[in-house]
Amino acid sequence: MVSVRFNLMRLPATDSISSRPNLFDFAALLCMLGLAVAVGSIARHTLAPLGAPDAAVIHLDPAYLPGYAVRTTLRMFAALLASLLFTFTYAVWAAKSRRAGLLLVPVLDILQSIPILGFLTFTVVFFMSLFPGRVLGAELAVIFTIFTSQAWNMAFSMYQSLKTVPPDLEEVSRGFGLSSWQRFWRLEVPYAMPGLVWNTMMSMSGGWFMVVFSETVSVGNTSVVLPGIGSYIGAAVEARNIGAVGEAILAMLAVILLYDQLLFRPLVAWSARFRFETTQGAVASDPWMLALLRRTRLLNRASRLFGDMLTSVGGLPLGKRPTAPRRDLMPRRVGDGLWLGLLLVVVAVAGYEVVAYVRASLSWHEVARVLLLGIYTLIRVVAMILLASLVWVPAGVWLGLRPVWARRAQPVVQFMAAFPANLFYPVFVVAIVHWHLSSNIWLTPLMILGTQWYILFNVIAGAAAFPGDMLEAARNFQIRGWRWWIRVILPGIFPYYVTGALTASGGAWNAAIAAEVASWGKTTLVADGLGSYIAQATTAGQPARVALGMVAMAGFVICFNRLVWRPLYEFASRRLTFA
Repeated sequence: MVSVRFNLMRLPATDSISSRPNLFDFAALLCMLGLAVAVGSIARHTLAPLGAPDAAVIHLDPAYLPGYAVRTTLRMFAALLASLLFTFTYAVWAAKSRRAGLLLVPVLDILQSIPILGFLTFTVVFFMSLFPGRVLGAELAVIFTIFTSQAWNMAFSMYQSLKTVPPDLEEVSRGFGLSSWQRFWRLEVPYAMPGLVWNTMMSMSGGWFMVVFSETVSVGNTSVVLPGIGSYIGAAVEARNIGAVGEAILAMLAVILLYDQLLFRPLVAWSARFRFETTQGAVASDPWMLALLRRTRLLNRASRLFGDMLTSVGGLPLGKRPTAPRRDLMPRRVGDGLWLGLLLVVVAVAGYEVVAYVRASLSWHEVARVLLLGIYTLIRVVAMILLASLVWVPAGVWLGLRPVWARRAQPVVQFMAAFPANLFYPVFVVAIVHWHLSSNIWLTPLMILGTQWYILFNVIAGAAAFPGDMLEAARNFQIRGWRWWIRVILPGIFPYYVTGALTASGGAWNAAIAAEVASWGKTTLVADGLGSYIAQATTAGQPARVALGMVAMAGFVICFNRLVWRPLYEFASRRLTFA
C-alpha cells in the first residue's frame, strides 16, 4: 500500500559532522533571504494608500518588468495557496460525505460555469470595503479573481482521485485498523498526488489569463491599476505598442521557466513516488534543483525533521477507527430522503424566485430564445471537446509514458497554456473577414484555445500514474495497436480524462462570452449563442438579460454534468479502478 512521507530529500541519516552547513546551504539561504526581502517589499506596498504616487501608473519601460513580474508571481502563488486550502477542504468534504456531495458538487459546477469576470462585480466592492483607501483591498480582489481561475480543476482532480481509490487498498487500510485521518494522509492523499500536481501546474498557467484582466480593478467610476505583467500588457495593448506586448510575453515566459525549474519539476519528480505499481516503471533522472537541494546539509536535516513531524501528524489516530457495522437508529434511506427533500425545497424556492423575476422583467419568448441560443453554444462546446480529445489524448499518453520527454515538454506546455488566448482573436477576425467565412463556425475554435490544456495535463497525469506492471503485462501478452488503446491505456487514464474534459467544458462555456463576440479595430464579428447574448446584454446595460443568460448557462452546465460527466465518474469508480 502506498503511504506518504513528507521528506523531499530522501537522504539516509547522517552524522553530526555531515550536518554542518556547506556552500550549498549558504547559497540556498541567500536565495531564501532574497525571496523574503521581495515578499516584505511587496507587503509594504500593499499598505500604501491608493492615491500614493506611482500607485496606479504603469511604465512601459522594460526596466520595470522584473518588478512587475515579481508582484504578479506573488499574487498567483497567494491564489494558489488559497486554491490548495479549498481543495483539501471543499473537495474532500464533497467526496467523503454522500449527502454533502449532493449539494457541494452541483455548487462547484455552478461556480465553474459562472464567467470569471462576473466575480469582479461583487468581490471588488467587498474587498475594497475591508481596507478602504488601501492597496491591500485591491490586491485581495485580484488574488480572489485569480483564485477563481485556479481552484475548480484542482478540486475536481482531488474529488476524482478520492472517488477512484482502488478498493483493495481501502480494504488493506481497514485491515490495519487505520483511522479515517490516517487513511486520508497515508493512502488517499498519496494516491491523489500525481494528478493534483499536474492540475496545480495547469492552475498556474490558467491564472495568467485572468492576470491580464484582474490587475485593472474597476469600482463604479473608479479604476485601480495594480503594477504587474497583466496591467503592463493591458497598457501596451491600449497604446498599440506591439514591442511592449512582446517584451511582456518574454517576461512571462521567463517567470514560467523559473518556477517550473525551481518548483514544479521537483514536485513532479516527488509525486512519481506515489505511482500505484509493484514493478519499477519508466523514470527520469532527478531534476537539477532537487539534486542541488540534496547536496545541502543544514537544509536537508531541517527538511528531514520537518518531514518526520508531518509524518507523525499524519499518523495520529484522529477520527473513528473502523468498527463492526451496527444498526442505525434512523435508516440511511430515511436520512437521505429528508436531505433530498430539503434540497428540493431550496431549489423550488429559488426556481420560483427566478420565474417571478423573469415574468416581471422579460417575456417567455425571450426565455425560449435564450434556451435555443444555449443549444447552439452546447453544440460548439461538445464539438470542441471531441476535437481537442482526438488531438491531446494520444499526445498526453505519449508524454505521460515517457518521463524524460514529459519533463522536456513541461515548460513548453505550461507556456502554451498560459499564453493569453485573447491575443489570437484579431488573427481570427482578420482571416474570417478576408475569406468571407461564417462567424458561427470559425469563431468556435476560440472557445477551446485556453481550455484544451486541461485535457492534456490530466491525460499526462493519468498516463504518468499508470502502473508499470500493467504495461509490462500488456507487453508480455503482445497487446498492441487498437487493442492496447482500448483494453489497456484508455481504461487506465479514463478517470483523469473525465476530470480534464469536465473542467475543459466548463472553461469553454466560460470562454464563450469572449469567443462568440470577437473584434479588431472597428470590425466586430458575432456568433449566435448564449455567450454572445450575455456579452451584448452586458454592453447594452441590460441586467435582466444578463441574469437570464447566466442562469441559463449554469443550468446547461449542471444538466450536462449530471447527464454525462457524473455517470462517467460513477462508471470509472465502479469499473475502471485498479484492484
